[in-house]
Amino acid sequence: MIADKYITLLQQLISSPSYSGKEQDTASIIESFLTSEGIEAKRIGNNVFAHKSLDSSKPIVLLNSHHDTVKPASGYTRDPFQPTIEDGKLYGLGSNDAGGALVSLLASFLSLYDKELPFNLVFAASAEEENSGPKGMELLLTELPTIDLAIVGEPTLMKVAVAEKGLVVLDCESKGQSGHAAREEGTNAIYTAMQDIEWFRSFKFPRASEHLGEVKMTVTQIKAGTQHNVVPDKCHFVVDVRVTDAYTLEEVVSEIRQHVKSEITPRSLRLNSSGIAPNNPILETAKKLEIETYGSPTMSDQALMSFDSVKIGPGDSARSHMADEFIYITEIEQGINLYTQLIRNLHV
Repeated sequence: MIADKYITLLQQLISSPSYSGKEQDTASIIESFLTSEGIEAKRIGNNVFAHKSLDSSKPIVLLNSHHDTVKPASGYTRDPFQPTIEDGKLYGLGSNDAGGALVSLLASFLSLYDKELPFNLVFAASAEEENSGPKGMELLLTELPTIDLAIVGEPTLMKVAVAEKGLVVLDCESKGQSGHAAREEGTNAIYTAMQDIEWFRSFKFPRASEHLGEVKMTVTQIKAGTQHNVVPDKCHFVVDVRVTDAYTLEEVVSEIRQHVKSEITPRSLRLNSSGIAPNNPILETAKKLEIETYGSPTMSDQALMSFDSVKIGPGDSARSHMADEFIYITEIEQGINLYTQLIRNLHV
């Protein structure tokens, strides 16, 4: 069965720890697999990619998924690096996020490698997706040809994500004046921060996205004070902001600064939201194949892509990062078949 060798490959990947930034072993496994299939594999850092000679008259379609993982959740009852198949489920860290998508895309790439297509096909296994690190997709894109469209493999139950939320993390600091807590002295920075925190909790951005809904802001950390009897002159808090395709990251930060007193410092303006036009050929192809579409609240390497992209893959996002992570064998088989149909029927 065609899926068997890719399931074996996934088991090899699970057996090799590949935390973000430490994916050298899984990169070597993927590189060796491509070579064993007679495909020239190229590597930059822990990113691996392949394509045949490019026809400059044709657009380029990228098939991408990642091979890094988060660290295993504390609730694991199994060895996260021991791939086992039970009751039709393949267990192991990275099996669902995003090993199933990675090997399914690779299977489709190899099955179509020698076929005449109306576009060039490039396969890329990226590193550092889970921590959005600089040596992942950003580094990989410096070596890839100019991409026209990307199919990003993530667990979506083989539905097409036509939009994806971006992320900006804000370090916020309110300032006051220190004094003795026993006297009417100082200006308490915590009280100033509380006003801003209440604004973050209740404010609604006026524009909503068709597929992603509203921008979501969540205060996730707070720190202030040195000891119980000193009025704090600083209060630091962190806000996680999930931005839709209705706004740029810069627009959201600008809006926030107009409403709060605290000093706002974005950690990064790299991780953009994404969206794709409804008349894009890949969505027309998905419609013909009766593939469901939706808007995704979670991030992927799409956040670093400035070209058209969609996210689709076997597995379920709800299983990502959970203890005793797994993917169904049938999901991998379905992934291979549906990816191949989608690419075969695509006209960019």
